[in-house]
Parts: sequence; structure tokens; C-alpha cells
Amino acid sequence: MPRVVVLGASTTDMNMRLGELPRAGETRLGSGFFMAPGGKGANQAVAARRAGADVTFLTAFGDDELSRKVIEHDHAEGIDLTYAKIVPGGTCGVALILVDGAGRNLIGIDPGANLQLTPEDIDALPDSVFQAGSILLASLEVPIPVVVRAIGRAKRSGMTVVLNPAPAVDRSQLVEILRLVDVLTPNEDETRLLIPPEVVEATRAKFASTPEDEAWRETIVYAEMLVRHGSPCVLTTLGEHGCALIEPSTAEVHVVFYIPAIQVEAIDTVGAGDAFNGAFAAALAEGKNVVQSASWANAAAALSVLKPGAQGGLAARDAIELMLHEHPTPGFDPT
Repeated sequence: MPRVVVLGASTTDMNMRLGELPRAGETRLGSGFFMAPGGKGANQAVAARRAGADVTFLTAFGDDELSRKVIEHDHAEGIDLTYAKIVPGGTCGVALILVDGAGRNLIGIDPGANLQLTPEDIDALPDSVFQAGSILLASLEVPIPVVVRAIGRAKRSGMTVVLNPAPAVDRSQLVEILRLVDVLTPNEDETRLLIPPEVVEATRAKFASTPEDEAWRETIVYAEMLVRHGSPCVLTTLGEHGCALIEPSTAEVHVVFYIPAIQVEAIDTVGAGDAFNGAFAAALAEGKNVVQSASWANAAAALSVLKPGAQGGLAARDAIELMLHEHPTPGFDPT
């Protein structure tokens, strides 16, 4: 079975739906409150597992009741928690999520035990965790020095590294590891933050007269600049517009492959990026190339917004295959 090691946060998500998202200082009545497992790492681990990968999850839990419930859930999903850290006296991470009628969201996170992961925890892992030929998928809701240490071990072991640089951080915090990453998967905001400010200003000036519904093309230019400034293959997600893959070819030419989104009626967009990343890593692990894997991930992301909750819409393998069969990537045969 293809193997994916996921490094990232685990939380309990507390969700509520509102007609409109509140502004600063404003109170709005909501409905449909529910609690469910979440966290970028956990969402990506579940997404990869449901897509068909064997998943080892590197994360941290407290020893409180919320943590125990999340651990039970992850075991039920078939995720290997052998090397997850349990922090005595620690608490489960918690995310407060508000979703409006259009599926847009506001999220606040208390990382809890996730912040207790240390580089020494990565050093203590056996070599069997970092197997050549498998995938490391990492995100940034755990301390960045932990991510740096894990990526270093993964590359030395012959793993393929996928970094989802979320939540968004300044490029200076990642400069030590960007050159080690095989595929970088930022969204629109993250892509912009990872290039020099003067490049952002110049690009915005160039796109000043672009219609709002075409503004996503600006992000592709940012992604090209990422590659031009020494980043690896960049797969930038564009929300409702799909994703774009930029690969280096020569010093002055880059290969861009745009994959439009599969249009669906979104109910809840929370976790769509995690669905994309988990499915992408699973596809890479089983030997699909980057374009095939991106198309696979695109289908998984479309399915993820059809149900509420970050993990509620994470799709099983057969559903992803059906979606991709019914909505093939233009100019690309998924078989």
C-alpha cells in the first residue's frame, strides 16, 4: 500500500453556521453547532487514508477528554498513531469555526498540545518512520523548527517532501527548508507571502485593471516568481478556480499547467485545502506523476465542500475516481 507520513496539528473543531460572518465587535446568532475532529495535519491524514494510503501521523495530544475522543476517532479511521506524542497535563488543540451561507469561514485556533512538539521528538523517531520512496506531508500548525527537522530527516532518507505552508508565514521563516521541498502547495494568500514584497507590488500594479473574476491569475504569477526565486515545483491552489502547477524548466522559462476547479454547490469550504493536500500526497505515494496527482486532488477538494465540517466531506477513493471520471481534466487523460 502507498505510504504517507503526515506531520501536523490535531484539534477538536467547534463549528457553527451563520447567515453572515460577523465583523469586528459584532455579535450574530448562529445555528447547527457541532464538534468534530480537525486540525490541518489530522484532516490531511484522514484525507490521505480515505484516498487509499497507509498513513502514519506525527502529532501531539493532551491527556484530556477531547484528546481521548480524537485518538479513538483516528484509530477508527485506520491511522497509525504509534509515534504521536501524548503531553501529560496537556490539552487538545481547539478550533472555533464560523461558516456563512456561502460556505466561507472564519477560524480561530488554540494549538494546545500541538505546540509541545519539539525537534528532539523528531530526532527520537526510529529510522523506519522515514522510508525511502514514501511521502512526507507537512504543514505549519506545529512549531516550524519541528517541520525543519522532519524535512531534513525525510530528505536524507530518500522520501518525497510535500510542504503545505499553512497557516501563512513570511518566507524568511522557511528559507532553510524551501530548497529541500519537492512540491510546495500554497494557497493564494500563502503564495503572496512567500515572495519578496517588491514583487507583490509590481505584480499588483500589472493586474490593477484586471476584472475581479480574473484576479486569481495574479496568484499564478506569484507562483512563477516563487519558482524563479529558487523554490521547488509549486502547486498553488486557487479556491473555486482550481489549481496551477509551475515547474522549473530553464532559468527563464517555467512550465505552467492549469487545472480548473470542478464546479459544485459548496456547503462548507473548511478543510478543502486539506482534502486537496491529503489526496495529492496519496496519489504521489502510489506512483502518479505530479499532474495526475493534482487532478486527483482537485476532485477530492470538490467533494470535500459538499458536506459540513473539515472531515465530513473527505472522500473515499472510489468517490474521487468517480468524480474524476465524470469531470476529467481538460486535455488530460486520468488513466
